[in-house]
Amino acid sequence: MPAFDLNGKVALVTGGARGIGFETARQMHMRGASVAVLDIDADEAREAAERIGPRAIGLAGDVTDQNAMLAAVAEVVEKFGGLDVAVANAGIAQKSFASIRAISGEEWERVFEVDLLGVWRTVRAALPQIVERKGQMVVVSSVYAFANGMGNSPYAVAKAGVEMLGRSLRVELAAHGASASVAYFGWVDTKLVQDAFAQEDSHRVRELSPDFLMKRITPDEAAAGLVRGIEERAPRIFVPKWWRYVSALRGLVNPLLDKRMESDPKTRALFRDMDAKRLGESSGI
Repeated sequence: MPAFDLNGKVALVTGGARGIGFETARQMHMRGASVAVLDIDADEAREAAERIGPRAIGLAGDVTDQNAMLAAVAEVVEKFGGLDVAVANAGIAQKSFASIRAISGEEWERVFEVDLLGVWRTVRAALPQIVERKGQMVVVSSVYAFANGMGNSPYAVAKAGVEMLGRSLRVELAAHGASASVAYFGWVDTKLVQDAFAQEDSHRVRELSPDFLMKRITPDEAAAGLVRGIEERAPRIFVPKWWRYVSALRGLVNPLLDKRMESDPKTRALFRDMDAKRLGESSGI
């Protein structure tokens, strides 16, 4: 597909008041786009739009509410005349690392609802405009789409689903001259990641992976890669780029890594201890 010039286009970014979402909206605005920043907090959305510039508006909306997303898209169309790019970026993580046994059903389903169904409802609301204007739908997945989700299963399951949603959209939209991209980020220094790294057992989780896999990048680096991918109509956007090779080798590497982790003494001890704290069990073998 041809390159996508953002100058004069209209974009909607969910979860846009901070982090990757804010930087993505800001950098698209710098390229000449009008942007709508959507966040669950109305004040934060408006403040973010004011910081971005004159062609930006802030909208309040819960991505899990289909009517709210339909209303948000309608407001963007009324304000700017249409919608060319929608970035489904909003997401949350569980409060702390926990096994599937120990996490509450309510918390597991809440993360899944925001991170997958929230993306789906954003897509559903934006698609009529994306098709009409031959635009782009961008869904934000994660390297967790192909990494083992131990201790973080609702997030990982949701991101794997987002990946498949984006892949499906890409093929389906091509018939209409529109496109879709799937974005995969490693560790980005956002509040979500900072909170994860501050958890009680996070140092033990990090010790299970090589240091280079845990290296954090800044939100503006992540957004720069994402915006370049939008301009290129790339099917897959990896930031940092080297994650594309991990993804390409997943069919070979994942079974080996899974086997290693399930027999690793440190991994076993970690989950015995975490389950003991959550469920009040003995951490002994």
